[in-house]
Amino acid sequence: MTPDTISAQIIDYANRADPYPLYAELRKTPVRREDDGTYLVSTYYEVRSLANDPRLSNDTRNRPPGYARPGQPAEESGLPPGFIFTDPPVHDRLRDTINRPFGPPHSPRFLDALRGDLTKVVTELLDAFEGKDQVDIVEDFAYPLPVTAICKVLGVPREDEPRFHGWADALAAALDPRPGGDDAEQKGQQARQELGSYLADLIETKRRHPGPGILSALAPDMTPADLEATAVLLLVAGHETTVNAITNTTLTLLRHPDILERFQKEPDLAVPLIEEVLRYEPPVQFVTWTTALADIDVAGTTIPKGSPVWLMLAAANRDPKRFKDPDRFDPDRKDNEHLGFYTGIHYCFGAPLARIELHMAVPELFRRVKFSGPLEDPPPYRTNAVLRGPRHLPVAIEGLTS
Repeated sequence: MTPDTISAQIIDYANRADPYPLYAELRKTPVRREDDGTYLVSTYYEVRSLANDPRLSNDTRNRPPGYARPGQPAEESGLPPGFIFTDPPVHDRLRDTINRPFGPPHSPRFLDALRGDLTKVVTELLDAFEGKDQVDIVEDFAYPLPVTAICKVLGVPREDEPRFHGWADALAAALDPRPGGDDAEQKGQQARQELGSYLADLIETKRRHPGPGILSALAPDMTPADLEATAVLLLVAGHETTVNAITNTTLTLLRHPDILERFQKEPDLAVPLIEEVLRYEPPVQFVTWTTALADIDVAGTTIPKGSPVWLMLAAANRDPKRFKDPDRFDPDRKDNEHLGFYTGIHYCFGAPLARIELHMAVPELFRRVKFSGPLEDPPPYRTNAVLRGPRHLPVAIEGLTS
């Protein structure tokens, strides 16, 4: 990846605050080959088709030697990849097993039962705004809620939650494909080992003394290695993306005061508004870990067998061939079949939980808090290009209602 390629520009932090002009340029060539042999697919129908094509592998072990393998565990960890980095039939077996204690049809009330606890967390976080004239939406609101939620899902003791912040940041950064010499991969491997060690001890405790959460429920049905890899994946993916989704929604509404005013008068707007944010500012911008298992013809281009493929979800979400006036934020948009949670067999496992959190957090935030506006726009963003979102979102507030 040389500095002048469009993929390098997308990864470049200088473009983090607004990558959408690059995505527009990318869509002019729906399937683009970079100088290292990676293919970038950026238009809606082509991305959707490939994401549902069994000839495209999510298993990064299929990458040719020398190519980045984002999401792949350190070899010395001895762990298998998380289930999103596998293909059928392994993927299907693991996902079906993990879903049994998590959602329908086996556990239809599990997520709904979390609402009371999460409502309490939202209230506590907003009560802490009292007397302040500025807050950081990320640190003071968007981060604590999702990490509490996923820890409750897994059965992680709440007193251990603060330990996950650094681990999660390092693991998320390691998803970015970067030139050789970058230390993000090494930091990601170290974080995965430390988190894995913590979870291995917790899983063993859950085996001997079952308690609430899906780790206890899964312990009899999964090997220790598979369960540890799954827990690492869910802890990171289960809150990093939701942190970004809450923060991106907040920033988008503050940038559109007319829509914010309407939202505060029409609470029922929450559902289409949040879906539109998932299209307009998706928390996962692109998927970099897929590989062609055979020659695949796409939009007049043949992607050769063995080629790494990036599926550019955020670019596809603004494809004018699929969405009218795609660069406009429009909560009244009809037929909004966005790719904010991906598609196909790898559709976001945690999407139901993320939607619960978003529909609890966002309306209550804007019901109770009177905002003056962001203190920095654009705010400082995370270094991560794949899981894109503000690292901090400092805002001025004028008051708090009960």
